[in-house]
Amino acid sequence: MKRVADRLGLKTDPVIFFTSAICTVVFVLALVIAPGPIGDAFAAGRAWIVSHLGWFFILGVNVWLGFLIWAAMSRHGHIRLGRRDSRPDYSNLSWFTMLFAGGIGTVLMFWGVAEPISHFATPPLPGVEPFSEQAARDAISVATYHLALHTWTIFALPGLAFAYFINRYDLPVRVSSVFYPLLKEGIHGPWGKAIDIAAILGTLFGVAVSLGLGSSQIAAGLSALFGWEAGVPLKVGILAALTGVAVASIVAGLDKGVKLLSNINIGMAVGLMVFVLVTGSTLFLLRGVVETVGLYLGNLPRLAFWNDMLADTNPGNEDWGWQGGWTVFYWAWTVTWSPFIGLFVARISRGRTIREFVFGVLLAPSLFTLVWFAIFGWQAMEIDGIGAAARAALGDQAGAISAAVAESVPLAMFAFFEAFPLAALVQGVAVVVVAIFFATSSDSASLVVDMLCTGSAKPGPVRQRVFWGVSEGLVAMMLIVLAGDLGLTALQQVITVVGLPIFCLVFAMIPSLVRGFRNEEIDHVSIGKRPTLEEF
Repeated sequence: MKRVADRLGLKTDPVIFFTSAICTVVFVLALVIAPGPIGDAFAAGRAWIVSHLGWFFILGVNVWLGFLIWAAMSRHGHIRLGRRDSRPDYSNLSWFTMLFAGGIGTVLMFWGVAEPISHFATPPLPGVEPFSEQAARDAISVATYHLALHTWTIFALPGLAFAYFINRYDLPVRVSSVFYPLLKEGIHGPWGKAIDIAAILGTLFGVAVSLGLGSSQIAAGLSALFGWEAGVPLKVGILAALTGVAVASIVAGLDKGVKLLSNINIGMAVGLMVFVLVTGSTLFLLRGVVETVGLYLGNLPRLAFWNDMLADTNPGNEDWGWQGGWTVFYWAWTVTWSPFIGLFVARISRGRTIREFVFGVLLAPSLFTLVWFAIFGWQAMEIDGIGAAARAALGDQAGAISAAVAESVPLAMFAFFEAFPLAALVQGVAVVVVAIFFATSSDSASLVVDMLCTGSAKPGPVRQRVFWGVSEGLVAMMLIVLAGDLGLTALQQVITVVGLPIFCLVFAMIPSLVRGFRNEEIDHVSIGKRPTLEEF
């Protein structure tokens, strides 16, 4: 393998690189040849995991959040994620925009309208009347629970572990480095390589599914703007364009490409949000922002530990309860992204203290998420009609947004903008924002996968980075062209099953971090010399 890598001009661990590439090709071919049977097998696996281990996912994320808060508030919060004299590479603003664009910007654009409206029309909690005022409050509470602190906890824990062991100890930029206190030099052996290969495959397939969803949303927007058919040819063309932008950004590198795209995109996203606030029901939305914070904080303890224990749990892929179909599935899918987002966050967080890292990664994006859902979610529900009296007053206009979401989730954001002035222009801007968000996620993922293969924060050869960027786009294209929606569904089932071992892997990062912290010479004011690797 090493000879082949040398001939191709690659700077990588050949075992990790070629094994990951071969597994990707074999798995995609299997999905194309027999998407139905593979989908059924993994659907059964997903049903069993959610039904029997859903409580484990829900409890686990809460444990992770508690651990992160403890780490930040303890004396270990003084530890700098890098050498003692290191300082942050990026300003707070650039750091935040890169966190947002690389981590959750795509999700907010996709679900900002769709998720609150979905819960508004089909309340998750028993005894709540659809489209009622209580349904609206619960919809906002559940949507913010899904995408605020707990989602960023799933990203922050591996991010902290990577930043601590990689930035502070100069270990290889790989997921396996986190487990040095447990595996010692075994991180360079078969166990370490298996961990890194699993992280690469999870990232590739997770990004491929998201690119597929992104192409669907962009196609829906173009269909609304120009009347084009949102079919396979349009989606493939969109994926080709997104891949091209991502590859161009990859070639430019992290500082020029990803940073520039992130800063541009966060500005456009904020512009869309301000547009909705100013041209929508401004006073209603300002009050909604304040109330959303209260609803989130008030309902968080209940929702964080709710695992739908009284739901019907008869065997069957769809009989594990509402909460299992949403929250547990979401946590399992999100955790497959955690190595990618964690390494990316660690890379851009060098020089920050543990306290800065934890509170920055948890609070800044979460606060933005609350404001985002308060503006888009409340405005969408008001347009749809909140309560019987409001819906009666709206007449035939009532239920317009919920009907669009029921018909096509990707269409939700564009149906929402139909109610605003300059609808066509704003929909066009939204298409661009979605496209850049997905391109940013793709180029961020490609750079991280390249780091996992090289074991270094320094960019690998251009051809190597381009390979991963093109691979992500091609995987998504092949699934759409050759297997259609069934292929994407099968891949979603696979990601849920893959999420369980990765979830356990992230759990194991806690004892590694604790062992590392215990070897630091720390008092409440200063930090002494770092321990050597042998002292573990």
